[in-house]
Amino acid sequence: MGAGIAGCLLAWRLQAAGQRVVVIGDSHAPSASAVAAGVINPVTGRWAVKSWRIDDLLPEAEGLYRQLEAELNLRVYHPMPLRRFCQNEADLKRIGRRLRNPRYANVLGALHPQGDSPSAIQDPHGSFDILGAAYVDLPELLTALRRRLPFIDARFHHAALQRRGTLWHYEGFTAPRVIFCEGAAVVDNPWFDSRALAPVKGETLLLEYPGLELPHSIYHHRKWLLPYGAHRYRIGATYSEQFKSSAPTASAAKELLEGAHAFLGRHRELHIITQLAGIRPSTRDARPLLGRHPSEPGLYLFNGLGSKGASVAPLMSRHFAEHLLHGTPLEAEVDLRRFAEA
Repeated sequence: MGAGIAGCLLAWRLQAAGQRVVVIGDSHAPSASAVAAGVINPVTGRWAVKSWRIDDLLPEAEGLYRQLEAELNLRVYHPMPLRRFCQNEADLKRIGRRLRNPRYANVLGALHPQGDSPSAIQDPHGSFDILGAAYVDLPELLTALRRRLPFIDARFHHAALQRRGTLWHYEGFTAPRVIFCEGAAVVDNPWFDSRALAPVKGETLLLEYPGLELPHSIYHHRKWLLPYGAHRYRIGATYSEQFKSSAPTASAAKELLEGAHAFLGRHRELHIITQLAGIRPSTRDARPLLGRHPSEPGLYLFNGLGSKGASVAPLMSRHFAEHLLHGTPLEAEVDLRRFAEA
């Protein structure tokens, strides 16, 4: 159960392999996938390092999203240049070292001196290009997948799930396997220990900047800025390990607006269209969480994609589908057993 990017891609792969699937999920419940910007960024963090397994993730993601676009007759995968702005001289030196490293040749492009950027953007220390970036329109993709899959739009009631012999029964359904893809909502799942998860709340703003025209690109200046056209931009994201609810907060809006001003200056007019918030299902070691229940046959978990769901879900859904269908061993760094054995 679970109808976010993890659950829908896994169900689609299993159905394509000839398996009968039913996806159960409440489309009105809080969901990280439903509000995520879907940004794929191969180089992340203060130290500008390659994202985990990005050389494997990028081709798998592009291939799957292109396939889904063709099959579902939609456009959701948007490759875009990404310009990241240095914050100080130390950033410039760090990027210089990365550019001399052959491992980064496929993800780092040109280094631009101070001022060599769109005039609207504050650029005191120069910038550099990141290659292979994109954004995925996750809400549109999820809507299309839910229409194609056998999807029940309802809250899942864990207490109604009962095992009888080798089969699991739930409100008229019978199945040998139940796969939980609940994201951060796994904290309410009585079957799986959620202590491996370290949920992180993230918030973004959809803004309107009348008169602002930026070249087709994603921009990263402490926060990222994603142009949608028609003077609309998405800015994000906040990162909060301590939170009381999934609702948007005034403090996050203030932080994001400060980020927008750092990009574009305080003199520029802007309007907030909407504020979005979601709980990312991150884990203690920032790796996905896949595998079967230690003592209940037929129960499985596919979780822990964190803030990288758009890039991680395609490869991990294939890996998990191969495990379920063919018994392919799970990689140790994503197998949920690593926490039980720690």
